[in-house]
Amino acid sequence: MKSKNYLYEENKINNRKIKVLSIISRMNIGGTAIHVHSLISGLDSNKFDTTIVSGTISSQEGDMSYLFKSFKKKILVIPELQREINLKNDIITFIKILKILYRKKPDIVNTHTSKAGLSIRIAVFFYNFIKKKICTVHTFHGHIFEGYFGKIKSMLFINIERLMAKCTDNIIALSESQQKRLVEKFKIGSMKKVKHIKLGFNLKPFLNSNLLKGQFRKHLQIDNDTLLIGIVGRLVYIKNHIMFIDAAKIFLANHPEVKVNFVIVGDGDMRCGLEKYCKYNKLEKHIIFSGWIKNMSVVYADLDLLALTSTNEGTPVSIIEAMAASVAIIATDVGGVHDLLGYAHEKVKYPYDFTVCDRGILCKTNDPSQFADGLTYIAEEDNHIKNIRLNKAYDYVKKTYSQERLVNDMQSLYLKLYHNNI
Repeated sequence: MKSKNYLYEENKINNRKIKVLSIISRMNIGGTAIHVHSLISGLDSNKFDTTIVSGTISSQEGDMSYLFKSFKKKILVIPELQREINLKNDIITFIKILKILYRKKPDIVNTHTSKAGLSIRIAVFFYNFIKKKICTVHTFHGHIFEGYFGKIKSMLFINIERLMAKCTDNIIALSESQQKRLVEKFKIGSMKKVKHIKLGFNLKPFLNSNLLKGQFRKHLQIDNDTLLIGIVGRLVYIKNHIMFIDAAKIFLANHPEVKVNFVIVGDGDMRCGLEKYCKYNKLEKHIIFSGWIKNMSVVYADLDLLALTSTNEGTPVSIIEAMAASVAIIATDVGGVHDLLGYAHEKVKYPYDFTVCDRGILCKTNDPSQFADGLTYIAEEDNHIKNIRLNKAYDYVKKTYSQERLVNDMQSLYLKLYHNNI
């Protein structure tokens, strides 16, 4: 029989809010900021007390901190926590994080993105030597093991992550493919440690985006009869916009009779170079750089087709948003893209191989000719068949990527970690 003291302590623990420290390198435009906002805004405030720690964005990145406006009093900004490796800034970040840990005394620390994941988990490791154990969760929103660096540097980061995994309670992979690669290819941890928890966020603006039809085209001065093909994301090397431009050039050469425009939504370090590349290829009249658009549901409302040409991805939010808005998808077969597009049921020789999946078209990386053929396939496809695929995609994301599902999954994980640790 439990003693009165034990019952008192248990009741005190059960009535106390679980302190969660959610850490993100920066609140730049992209899936990571959306994911973190969806999670913390959905957590049960009667059970969880959340503090957000964030670094700063670069001048070339779009800012998504407006999402966290209602959490202003719960956000701690560390200016030195930045994407780039800088010994001085990284040491300052480490010291500031230790101070936050001592002051806040969190039960759980959840890190997001590679840089935050490394710096903060090292700080937690040192803290746990002296104080009570803090449970750590690291969420992979993609990884830097492929496509970013050379072989030696990539191997260094893989080995660092393997080491960090030993002092991490749980690692979150956002797709089944990512989970499998982290465990089997990169050997970051076991299936027991690497959990598969899908993205989740508020899809309502995209599910109802048809109400905004015509606004984006009017902004771009494009009529409704023009085929509009878009790509959404940071203008950085890993997103491979050069392939998108090359595929556009091939498509235009093969189909001079088609009224078509290509729009690049986003901004970043490579914008100037990409604009020059378009000018060099005499594509200025066909390819539009729109910059960042705050209300993305306006964009998807008018796109006929969303393209993704990345050489490395986690689970691309742009594809999920486009599916919710009933926009056709063509993408390279990287990261968790295959999980989003579903069962591959047809190989098309056109003359290059590409794969028709349940919810979109899948192509090889760095093959603009194949990508252009995929664009042709979608442009010429029977509307009835195309609509079947669009409806499958719509139903899939509505069911699978809701904010409610994400919050329930993460709350269950947090509660399990907390109660196993007390």
